[in-house]
Amino acid sequence: MAESWQAKRVLVTGGAGFLGRFVVARLDGAGAKVFVPRSREYDLRDREAVRRALADSGAEVVIHLAAVVGGIGANRDHPGRFFYDNAVMGIELMEQARLAGVAKFVTVGTVCSYPKFAPLPFREADLWAGYPEETNAPYGLAKKMLLVQGQAYRAEYGFDVIHLVPVNLYGPGDSFDAANSHVIPALIRKCVEAHASGAREVVLWGTGTASREFLYVDDAAEGIVLAAQAYESAEPVNLGVGREMTIGELAREIAAATGFTGSFAWDRSKPDGQPRRALDTSRAREAFGFEARTPFAEGLRRTVEWYRAQPAATSAATAS
Repeated sequence: MAESWQAKRVLVTGGAGFLGRFVVARLDGAGAKVFVPRSREYDLRDREAVRRALADSGAEVVIHLAAVVGGIGANRDHPGRFFYDNAVMGIELMEQARLAGVAKFVTVGTVCSYPKFAPLPFREADLWAGYPEETNAPYGLAKKMLLVQGQAYRAEYGFDVIHLVPVNLYGPGDSFDAANSHVIPALIRKCVEAHASGAREVVLWGTGTASREFLYVDDAAEGIVLAAQAYESAEPVNLGVGREMTIGELAREIAAATGFTGSFAWDRSKPDGQPRRALDTSRAREAFGFEARTPFAEGLRRTVEWYRAQPAATSAATAS
């Protein structure tokens, strides 16, 4: 793999973010010349800023990771922003990359694009089998429009665009912000604080019966880099592990990993989100040899250890 990336110029949007840092590290290790446009210098919603980023990077490959994301609460509170920002960033970036002569464009979408009641396991052919879960539909549909754009550009212009659909990610460096975090960092934070304060109960959203599939962030980065190197098809590709767990099971795993021995109370007035998520990962395995390698317990241990080492975690535990 290193030979194919040696000295190749790669623009990675969102390269300073949670997933982006792992993708950049893998590309750096393979000898690529990576350019990460920072939002304070390049507003990717602005056409001229996108053109500058492409010109400054001299990109041969673009990997588009930048996104406005959050948990159920953030999606519910900001549907307009989540739709507009995610749609316009991707649409403008792909168009300008085409005009600039970029050789390959990698779009990283979202499992939120799948229909709310897609058959299990989720197969790429079922992306259009219904409407997404309502609380994150604006985000999911904005990302899915980039699949349509990429397929249209491949058909009309011969532009080599691929579309990857990762399942829920977790790992060191994730956002643990109370307002915007996803389920694993949110639960880790709550359990660490409860353990530190001696609380006997933690309140969680929903019923605990919804299921999710979780992919360790560095495994996702490996899959993205492999696909960028070897995949050349208009068809989208799932990146996942092929195993789901309920949120109740997840909560018990996190309690054990953090030392929290109390109980969970479920606030049923809050939404569960999509009822179930589990991916068919056979296309990624067959097309470019990707299989997730990190056992969930190991990835969770690393994530908890990373969070506990952060000043914010120490401060929160002390305040509790």
